[in-house]
Formats: sequence, structure tokens, C-alpha cells
Amino acid sequence: MTKILRSIMIVWVSLVLAACSGFGSNDSQGRVNLAPKTTALGVNGYLWQATLDTLNFMPIDQADPAAAVILTGWHSEPSDLNERVKLTVQFTAQALRSDGVKVTVLRQIRENNIWVAAPVQASTALTIEEAILTKARMLKVAQVN
Repeated sequence: MTKILRSIMIVWVSLVLAACSGFGSNDSQGRVNLAPKTTALGVNGYLWQATLDTLNFMPIDQADPAAAVILTGWHSEPSDLNERVKLTVQFTAQALRSDGVKVTVLRQIRENNIWVAAPVQASTALTIEEAILTKARMLKVAQVN
């Protein structure tokens, strides 16, 4: 689990560094073109795009703004193929705030060639939520500037 958490932290640090240098493309008037404030179906656009960006190293099985959910497929780090995780991200508010996104983490380990459920550290989901919120805030700030 620490290797997957490390991957998420690397993405998070990269996002923070990107914020220092600026990102996105500018239109003819110098505005940054990024995610909309909300999608047509009411999911916060910054949270939606930030989630996709943060989890870009994992396979996405379902991204449904109507259901306000993103489901990933199982992901294993190449260095540890006997452990895998799967995430569910639910969008619970249209506003860009800490209770607007909820992450659920499922973890399995391989024992005798059978995948079995394994405990997840309580801080894992919170770390992922924080990375998503940080990226969403950066997207919003970049669009305003």
C-alpha cells in the first residue's frame, strides 16, 4: 500500500510544483482554458478534472458525471504485483470544498494465487482526497488569473 500511496504523493507534489510554474493553455486574451466551474450535470468541474488528473496513473472503469462517481479499475505497482487497489470517488457537493469529494479505497493482496481483501490505512483515502482538493484549487486559481 505504501507504494501506491507514494505514487499518489508523487502526483500531488508534481501538481504543487506545476502550480508554481503555471499550467494550462491561454486563449487570445491571456485567460487559462481549464475545467468549467460545474459540469452540465452539476458535478464541480474543478473537482472532476482534478480527480481525473490525480488518478491518471490508474485505469478508469467508469466516469459518470450523472451519477457523480468515478470508479477505477484495479491497480498494482510494477514493483509489487501481489498488492492492488481500487478507488471509488463520489462527488457529494457542487461547491469546491473539503466535503465535496469522498474517496473509498479497496485493497487486496495475493495469497496462494487468490486475491483477498486487506486492510487500508485510514489516512490513505484522506491523502487522496487532499491531493484532489489541492489540484482542484490550483485549477481554479489558474483559471481566475
